[in-house]
Amino acid sequence: MKDDFFKYQAQTSPHPLSMEIARADGSYIYDTGNTAYLDFVAGVSANTLGHNHPRLVNAIKNQVDKYMHVMVYGEYIQQPAVELTRLLAEELPAPLECTYLVNSGTEAIEGALKLAKRATGRSEIIAAKNAYHGNTMGSMSVMGIENRKRAFRPLIPGTKHIEFNNKKDLHTISEKTAAVILETIQGGAGFIEPKNDYLKAVRKRCDETGTLLILDEIQPGFGRTGKLFGFMNYDIVPDILVMGKGMGGGMPVGAFTASTDLMSLLKDNPKQGHITTFGGHPVIAAASLATLKEIIETDLQRQTLEKEQLIRKLLIHPLITEIRGKGLMLALIMKDENVANHIILESLKEGLILFWLLVETKAVRITPPLTISNEEIEKGCNIILKVLNRYSV
Repeated sequence: MKDDFFKYQAQTSPHPLSMEIARADGSYIYDTGNTAYLDFVAGVSANTLGHNHPRLVNAIKNQVDKYMHVMVYGEYIQQPAVELTRLLAEELPAPLECTYLVNSGTEAIEGALKLAKRATGRSEIIAAKNAYHGNTMGSMSVMGIENRKRAFRPLIPGTKHIEFNNKKDLHTISEKTAAVILETIQGGAGFIEPKNDYLKAVRKRCDETGTLLILDEIQPGFGRTGKLFGFMNYDIVPDILVMGKGMGGGMPVGAFTASTDLMSLLKDNPKQGHITTFGGHPVIAAASLATLKEIIETDLQRQTLEKEQLIRKLLIHPLITEIRGKGLMLALIMKDENVANHIILESLKEGLILFWLLVETKAVRITPPLTISNEEIEKGCNIILKVLNRYSV
């Protein structure tokens, strides 16, 4: 199978981990040799409830037995999508009440950018340096990582970049700006949190200039920071909220949410301002609904903050210079890139899955399922310390 993988399946890097997967359950992934790997990555923050969660699996099976795709998005009334969007509205602050369901985080970014331009009649977009919002052309245009987009230029014009957490850059936002788009917590840059009321200052400047604020919650969303969405930790509300990854508990989904008035602009002038065939797919919506219900009906969000503190308590080592992030969106910042690479690759040999970040090469991703147990956290952290001690010798 490995030969066919490299021959027939398009690759994203010269050296994929190429583990051959047989099954997954709970916090573990099993290869074809039945070796168990403790998952500290959760499909890059996507498997919110771990692997093969019974509530999620049952929701998927029940919906498959009723119907799957029946019509392009928005034409038919389908119960899973209606219930999902209604529950999201109930859990979100005003005016975030109307949700457009799409297929991925990057498509949700595209929709949000289109909506901002349609609403304001402006074309300028301001994003952050070292930002990552996806890999389609619009998302790549607001990406703040030049070496990842240089080969694909020309991209969408009218995009500027400011430094995250630098209030002095906010003068760049003007009456020409359609939207400011930011990750609530910068992901690929190293899980960098907003500091000193930075997001409040951005919100204030956007209000002064009639600019829409788009917050990208594709990684922080759905309980990962101890709140349903990361922005809830910082006492502000965006005009457009973008979500994905953990929303579907491992199923492919994205969405963007705004006020009803804003979202209505996509219905006319032109009609079908955003259209998608499989957005709101009933099976995916059922999975997303089950995931959301599990998050809000249990104490997983409270547990997430307790588990963060356990990880911070356990992972103390001279080669770890800092632990960034919030909840179960954490990044170990190592002494240098070589140490980070060593931990990731050697921990895999010890049965622990870790991963890199896109920009910060000294970082090691720790984004396990929210359902991971304290015992599993202790097991994984002990493997990390064991690998680090071996490197130190």
